[in-house]
Amino acid sequence: MPLLSIVLPVYRVQAYLRECLDSILQQPFRDVEVIAVNDCSPDHCGAILDEYAARDSRLRVVHLAENVGLGEARNVGMRHVTGEYVWFVDSDDWIAPGALAAVADRLRSVDPDVLVVDYAKVWWNNKSRRSKLSNLVRDEALPRVFTLAEYPNMIKLFHVAWNKIFRRDFLVRNEISFPGGLYEDVPVGYPVLILADRITVLERVCIYYRQRRQGAITSTPGYRHFEVFDQYDRLFSVLDGIGERAAPFRRLVFERMMYQCLLVLENPDRVATSQQRAFFHGLAKAFARHVPPEGYSKPDGRERVKHLLVARGAFAVWLVMRVLFGLRRKIETKVTRVKRKVRLRSRLRMRYYRYHVRRPMDENLAVFSMYWGKGYGCNPRAVYEKMTELAPGVRGVWEVKRGQERSVPPGVETVTIGTLPHYRALARAKYLVSNVNYPGWVRKRPGAVHLSTNHGTPVKAMGVDQLKFPAGIRGMNMSWLLKRCDRWTYSISPNAYTTEIWERAYPCGYETLEVGYPRNDVLANATEQDVAEARERLGLKPGQLAVAYLPTYRDYEFGSDALLNVGRFADQLSPETVLLVRVHHFDRTIVAGDHPRVIDVCDHPRVEDIYLAADVLITDYSSVMFDYAVLDRPLVIFAADWETYRANRGAYLDVFAEGPGAAARTEEELVELFRSGAVFGEQATVARKVFRERFCYLDDGHASERVVRRVFLNEPVPALPASGAVPVVPTEQLQEFRVVEDDSQPQEPPTVEDQLRPAEEHPALVD
Repeated sequence: MPLLSIVLPVYRVQAYLRECLDSILQQPFRDVEVIAVNDCSPDHCGAILDEYAARDSRLRVVHLAENVGLGEARNVGMRHVTGEYVWFVDSDDWIAPGALAAVADRLRSVDPDVLVVDYAKVWWNNKSRRSKLSNLVRDEALPRVFTLAEYPNMIKLFHVAWNKIFRRDFLVRNEISFPGGLYEDVPVGYPVLILADRITVLERVCIYYRQRRQGAITSTPGYRHFEVFDQYDRLFSVLDGIGERAAPFRRLVFERMMYQCLLVLENPDRVATSQQRAFFHGLAKAFARHVPPEGYSKPDGRERVKHLLVARGAFAVWLVMRVLFGLRRKIETKVTRVKRKVRLRSRLRMRYYRYHVRRPMDENLAVFSMYWGKGYGCNPRAVYEKMTELAPGVRGVWEVKRGQERSVPPGVETVTIGTLPHYRALARAKYLVSNVNYPGWVRKRPGAVHLSTNHGTPVKAMGVDQLKFPAGIRGMNMSWLLKRCDRWTYSISPNAYTTEIWERAYPCGYETLEVGYPRNDVLANATEQDVAEARERLGLKPGQLAVAYLPTYRDYEFGSDALLNVGRFADQLSPETVLLVRVHHFDRTIVAGDHPRVIDVCDHPRVEDIYLAADVLITDYSSVMFDYAVLDRPLVIFAADWETYRANRGAYLDVFAEGPGAAARTEEELVELFRSGAVFGEQATVARKVFRERFCYLDDGHASERVVRRVFLNEPVPALPASGAVPVVPTEQLQEFRVVEDDSQPQEPPTVEDQLRPAEEHPALVD
């Protein structure tokens, strides 16, 4: 029998589940079992759980046939536990390093009914704040073991289940179970403290409480938040059943009810403005229903006024008071804000844009963009070309930078960025399609559709995940970036691996289209004739072995050995070998010279031609490895600065352990891989097969069609195959957060001048 059982209800947390499981199973402490209850989650959670369970026998998975909610999922898990103690953990949170050993030590030394642990809130922008538990413990001068009767102020502890570890027999003996609905912790969190004969507190952050930007039910407005009244009704009924032991705490529980319900009422993420009147009157009824117990006294200051207004049911007065306080805050904010001057021309352009935003939307106009107007290609090109075939009634227009108009094929309509037709098109179009983002000043009109095609399967950390790494922190306004991403209606994902990452990296309210990458259709459908024509366009001769070298961008200082010296490398290969070199579009540094067997293809308009022409691809951390793998040809990883890159930028994938073929850290090793034939050998072939099963299973040549049918024809996405065998995906090394007293929400919004600047390249969106 293990000392500790962790019950893990799981529902719609695919972006965070791996981090949660790793935080438990990778700790040195082993005397633990995990009961994961898949609450009929519609995403990839079930597959992730099965993957982990196959590797670690301490994890047992219970798959439910229908969704039952958090409370009942915990009850189901409780029926499967065998440990002496039970910890109910939410699957989008994670356990601090070393916490399990510290918890076990306290359990063994104290033998409590309830162990309370400290926690820290962690926001999406990596800001964190420790709870006030330490202050409470210090003020109360708590002994190592106590009861609530001895220290009644401890009822102010956060009443949730996940900051407490319970003796299993204690829960069974007192018939403790969780009700359905939201706020399911209310009827449990208080009674367990009242009933416990031995309570102990561990003043150590043991769990990180994730504050999700979007997606959490507790931050989604709706009438479900009215269920808090039902839960307090259940709580008072439980207190009645406990009897005399609970009597001294009724006043404190009543005060906690008022405190929590007023917080819910005043939180627009829970109660919308249109619902405030009904919620207020619901609270007034609860106030009267549970009659303020003897000893109840109203708090001081503004909170005292709120209690009086609730007692009298005076919603109108409460509303006026709230409006006045809100106006005061707005005035104070405007007084302290420094206004920047904006050029007159920019103001006029914005007025022109806003004029057209107020005019009728063109239901059959779609604006396309690739890399901030750098031409015609990538996923937007594939979607555009399929749209002209399947939805010919929609007119497509491409935005391009000045001077890039000739890069667009004849017959494709364009508008030059910064011109009046460009502003008019962005204002009137129903559809906006891009593989990055449109400028911050672009508004999403009601009924408009914004499609983010993205532009690569991520190896490096992206979006908010970058904030954990040095290269991702410099010069980045992540709040501004996410506000742009909030406009997305759809976001394309090429596979389940990417879906998990996008959901965490860009926590916004879009619909994910996990359909494969449209730009890879041309690779999946390529014929021998297509390959021959691509080789001819690149100047390759028959019989030449074409090796493409496509490294990624490095947004930090790196040594000269990070990139391959292609001239020196070419000299060490057979005479029939030709190198096709294309560095990232952010970095035009190339070590090539005038070598006769090195072809600079940086400015070639279509990277797909390079894929088709190349017999072998060499890359490092670029997403080109996933695209090229569609062709099922040899791939080689050359990653001389792997440790530096991973430390500075972060990586989701270990390119050496999980890469698509042979790998080298030095130029000498790379040369030997080619000379020995290991690049083409059996081991490399097996690695590529596993890689393709994991990442390329949706690249069947029909991704563009699936996108167009969903976005432009409003058809549902058809059922698609699941990924093949999925090896472990190592998350970033679990780190101890530096907990600071700072719960500040996202950074300051951009000024008007910032908003008017063109949407330039942003490292959080760089492939």
